[in-house]
Amino acid sequence: MENQTIENQQNTSTPKPRLAESVLVKLALIGVLTLLLLIPSVWIQSLISERQSRQESVTREISEKWSGSQLIEGPIMVLPYKTTIIQKDSTGKSTTKEVITNIYLMPEMLDIISQANPEILHRGIFDAAVYNTKINVKGKFGALELKKSGIDPSMVEWDKVKVVIGMSDLKGLKNNPSIKIENATYPVEPDFTSLNLFSNNLIVLPELKNKSTVTDFSFELNLRGSNELNFTHIAKNTAVRLSGKWNNPKFTGKYLPEERAITDTTFTASWKMPYFNRPFAQQWIAQNQELHANTNQDATFGVEFILPVDQYQKTMRSAKYAILIILMTFVSLFFTELLNKKKVHLLQYILIGSAMIIYYILLLSFSEQLGFNAAYLIASVATVLLISVFIATLLKSKKPAMIFGGILSVFYSFIYVLIQLQDLALLFGGIGTFIIVAAMMYLSAKINWDKKSLVQPQY
Repeated sequence: MENQTIENQQNTSTPKPRLAESVLVKLALIGVLTLLLLIPSVWIQSLISERQSRQESVTREISEKWSGSQLIEGPIMVLPYKTTIIQKDSTGKSTTKEVITNIYLMPEMLDIISQANPEILHRGIFDAAVYNTKINVKGKFGALELKKSGIDPSMVEWDKVKVVIGMSDLKGLKNNPSIKIENATYPVEPDFTSLNLFSNNLIVLPELKNKSTVTDFSFELNLRGSNELNFTHIAKNTAVRLSGKWNNPKFTGKYLPEERAITDTTFTASWKMPYFNRPFAQQWIAQNQELHANTNQDATFGVEFILPVDQYQKTMRSAKYAILIILMTFVSLFFTELLNKKKVHLLQYILIGSAMIIYYILLLSFSEQLGFNAAYLIASVATVLLISVFIATLLKSKKPAMIFGGILSVFYSFIYVLIQLQDLALLFGGIGTFIIVAAMMYLSAKINWDKKSLVQPQY
């Protein structure tokens, strides 16, 4: 009987905490829950990408009906040139054959002045930047280099000389342009021959007096386009002055402007480039040159009219920080739970995580209607209030809920600052994360990790 009593006393002593009730197990379950919430986070990013693709599709549709991005190329003088080649037949007999090729001559000087007037077109909740512009072009062709190229002037077909201008989207023309060469004015016509110089060719058939290429030219293009306006560095000396009523221009292409000025409502930019920076010869002979195949990368420059706010890019950047926000929130909630010796069920962690995922749906939907900044404020305030009230109800105390809401507000403010930064985002992100981890280390040091003093967690 005495041995049985001792055994019963040992059995009724305080049991060792089960593994499922340990703090480490709950931390592990919180980690697993955080990883599981990555799945809806990826779905949210896919939704953002889908909405962004929809915006791009609407923008392309508007551009197709209005006019696409414009690239102005040329002018280039094309001179048909007779050459002879020697061919041998199967018997070894040589015959002479006359072949027509082309001499391509770049301008000596090209001066372009463009005044662009961008505006925003709306299609539902989506926007597209379009513009009207008048482009004044003047320049001069120089003399053919005969000795260096071995050209016989008598073999040039002077009555078939063409001056060719390139445009990326011909439907953007608002008038029938004409070009003044020497003292005569010639109509500009679209070219439907086999000439492949540019993607879309506008040609002039001038009458060159004295069979000389030395001539001045000038013309004006009144056109419209969307998103971008670009030019090609085509002359020995190219000068472009571009201005417009737009406060958010992005200068594109291989050459940045030498001078620029951007105000709250307008911008101006100017380029001056010698031919040393140009990937073309001043003159060459070829059968049917395709110049547009390489100019887009090597010799173009201009401006892109960026919309003031791209809410999809900012929303996507916010969503990429979702796992960091959720993890820090769960760790903060766990510390709050331990410090206040109150139990928080794992299901309630799941509900809080769900609210933080729905946050990004709110952010995306409101940003399409109100813009990113207002949407971020609305979604953040709504989520912080919801979670704070929920924590106050769980812990039956307002003070820890207010502290937790303040912590959550700091997290969302920190992410907002990172999104606004460009070059310094990584630096501030690293410093901010370091400070947050240091604060959590400090809090963890204040907790008595003796299991008898810790509240038993619920699952």
